[in-house]
Amino acid sequence: MAGALSHIRVLDLSRVLAGPWAGQLLGDLGADVIKIERPITGDDTRGWGPPFLKDAAGQDTRDAAYFLCANRNKQSVAIDFTRPEGQALITALARDSDIVIENFKRGGLKPYGLDYASLAAANPRLIYCSITGFGQTGPYADRAGYDFLIQGMGGLMSITGRRDGEPGAGPQKVGVAVTDILTGLYASNAILAALAYREVSGLGQYIDLALLDVQIASLANQTMNYLATGRAPVRMGNAHPNIVPYQDFPTADGAMILAVGNDSQFAKLALVAGHPEWAVSPLFATNKARVANRAAFVEAFTAVSVTRTTRDWIAALEAAGVPCGPINTLAEVFADPQVVARGMEIRMDHAAGASVPLVSNPIRMSETPPEYRRAPPVLGQHTRAILAERLGLDEAAIAALAEQGVI
Repeated sequence: MAGALSHIRVLDLSRVLAGPWAGQLLGDLGADVIKIERPITGDDTRGWGPPFLKDAAGQDTRDAAYFLCANRNKQSVAIDFTRPEGQALITALARDSDIVIENFKRGGLKPYGLDYASLAAANPRLIYCSITGFGQTGPYADRAGYDFLIQGMGGLMSITGRRDGEPGAGPQKVGVAVTDILTGLYASNAILAALAYREVSGLGQYIDLALLDVQIASLANQTMNYLATGRAPVRMGNAHPNIVPYQDFPTADGAMILAVGNDSQFAKLALVAGHPEWAVSPLFATNKARVANRAAFVEAFTAVSVTRTTRDWIAALEAAGVPCGPINTLAEVFADPQVVARGMEIRMDHAAGASVPLVSNPIRMSETPPEYRRAPPVLGQHTRAILAERLGLDEAAIAALAEQGVI
């Protein structure tokens, strides 16, 4: 069964994470994705190690694990687009593509004739997605933007970390480049919407995505709490600003998470904890009351939570229908029977001669599920094949380009 996007061709000029994440998602859904990379060095993340991919002999390759996370289902074509010959090759590929993804600084590709206006002139049906730190407009448009920087500027770090006054308090970034990931997801959604519009209009279009915009939009209830009240949310550690109890609690041998989403679940928690009176107490009976008396409840429940092990609590709470769980390491995550059952780890044969472990796509579709056709490529792995198949270049022409350092 062909993938849902098997009729779509993508030219991915992006590097690092946000753009490549969008390109990988489209590739997983069946699109034919060509990744354009700089000769010799390639995508920056190829060198972002250790750890590095091991070859069949157990030796480090030149490709970091970081690169592998966002470049599955792509063909790597190494072209120097600063050269006129390279620009001509990429323009020719774009003429035959549906989508271009790039994440250079504003105007960065214009001098090379690879901006939207130039490529759309060659292919009016082209959907061109630009990802930058701050977008194509505004006073910061020419600045470089990185995930860590945007987490700070976009407010995420102001609400992440321990509460002021507690040991270790202060702003904290999230442990993964979440703004890049979310921007990649927004980008792929925008691209799919543009494809749907093209179906009825015949027209391509330009997509302007900014990490800062995405970060602000993704703060969800926290931004709305501020806009509704004029009061900026503060860091609360693992606690939830609107729900109690919705945080971690210590146990006799570690910690557990409670995620009590309604008063019915709270009543069940009270029974399991041996304090059914909490469910009728004016201090705790409703979520509104528990939020108002957060400190009192946390103190009361902590006195109980430390008397049992994490395993005992989870067994009892799950049996009662109270949402809860452990705080797993990644080793525990991939050993979890639910994660194993869902097939979240896959393996693919890599050009380095080794079998590489990868995280599977979380989308489950009945008719057109994600496909795993190509492992993340080595640099320039498909250059000659693509130039021959897509552009019709013969061996002599390709050899001349290679001799000149264009590819």
